[in-house]
Amino acid sequence: MSQFISVFDMLKIGVGPSSSHTLGPWRAAQQWIKTVNESKLFHQIDGIRIDLFGSLALTGKGHATDYAILLGLSGTDPEYIPIAEIENIVNQIKNQHKLQFNNEREITFSVENIVFNKEFLPFHANGITFRGFCKGKEISTETYFSIGGGFIVQEKDHLEEAIEITKKNFPFPINWAIQLEEYCQKESLLISDIVLKNELELRPSDEIDFELTRIWETMLESMYIGCHTEGILPGGLNVKRRAFSSHQKLIKDTNYTNPKEWITAIRSTEVKFREILKWVSCLALSVNEVNAALGRVVTAPTNGSAGVIPAVLMYYLVIENHEADFSHIKKFLLTAGEIGSIFKKNATISAAMGGCQAEIGVSSAMAAAALTELLGGTAAQSLVAAEIAMEHHLGLTCDPIGGLVQIPCIERNAMGAIKAINAAEMALETDPKEVKVPLDKVIDTMWETAKDMHKNYKETSEGGLAINVGLPNC
Repeated sequence: MSQFISVFDMLKIGVGPSSSHTLGPWRAAQQWIKTVNESKLFHQIDGIRIDLFGSLALTGKGHATDYAILLGLSGTDPEYIPIAEIENIVNQIKNQHKLQFNNEREITFSVENIVFNKEFLPFHANGITFRGFCKGKEISTETYFSIGGGFIVQEKDHLEEAIEITKKNFPFPINWAIQLEEYCQKESLLISDIVLKNELELRPSDEIDFELTRIWETMLESMYIGCHTEGILPGGLNVKRRAFSSHQKLIKDTNYTNPKEWITAIRSTEVKFREILKWVSCLALSVNEVNAALGRVVTAPTNGSAGVIPAVLMYYLVIENHEADFSHIKKFLLTAGEIGSIFKKNATISAAMGGCQAEIGVSSAMAAAALTELLGGTAAQSLVAAEIAMEHHLGLTCDPIGGLVQIPCIERNAMGAIKAINAAEMALETDPKEVKVPLDKVIDTMWETAKDMHKNYKETSEGGLAINVGLPNC
């Protein structure tokens, strides 16, 4: 049985700083509201308690998990909420001890009702339980698990999902990279072509183009905002934004008034090797500084790794092909999304389950494969590029200082982007028939490594840099 994961599942628009710790709990709150509505309990609930477990509790404060829950319970949506409203809504709840439940009814609520429990639930490291009360009696209890990339599940969901999958026949069902490669060879198509044919089973072409445009414009906006915003990131570590000063040095006196003109302006700057490295790093840093400040980004495949794919795609647009248009952006995003989905199906994209190899490693592999296709590589070479990129992220731990998605998370996006470009160049010079390690084997290895990794290095802030550098726990 083949599981289908859409490109639009892998590339989601949301609010930072974390897809698993912010976007996932936000979606879980929305899902719980839907559940109590369906069971006719919504108007009876006059009290709410939320229990966070495992990694959600250990790094929840630094990842704004409590903010996400308050915003979700308030009826806002992470794709569309004006960023400026976030602090206002949260502060109002804190100060007035009142919650506008789904923006429909006011109930008494204290932020102390969000309880951080360090113990882990058996099913997944990111557990969250919503409890609804009526006159002191518990009338609703639902537990969700945030499994990375903004995906949420309940323990019963995996069986229901499998049943649902059988109802849809896709022309190219894909579970493994080798299947994707065989389809491409048999049909003489690129990866993006195969992916598009599957996506067309779910939505019409114009809707696909509209949503991909929206995703790219969100990526572009996050890079633009990050490069034009200076100051200190929130959270308590007093991390200075670096993209602003780096961008100022690179862009010099070039004139532009909006993000699209900005692309043209960047194309006119120096293209020496050092400048290229600086530009790619600057663009990756910019996205994740926006992410760290609760800004809007695209999970690619997660918020913590959101800067890799935009930076590599921008590299193609401003360095490799000045004539590139939406068709190139579309191919890049389709290919990247499919590679990410193969990792999710067979391993994980959750740092709480697999360490940072599951986030930066996967995003680097996604970007490497997509760039290889745009640079003229075959489908087989694109898969080689993804393999190279992931192979050199194996074992990467997740040890955010203070539980914040800042150190070392922001810099890792720059490193992942540079590795993706290098992997693509190496793959273009490689005969896939001579490759000793196929992508599927690297994915298996990543998952085995994830299972062997000590839990302290899986987004708990209880190991590595998080405890060894002497900075405060935020």
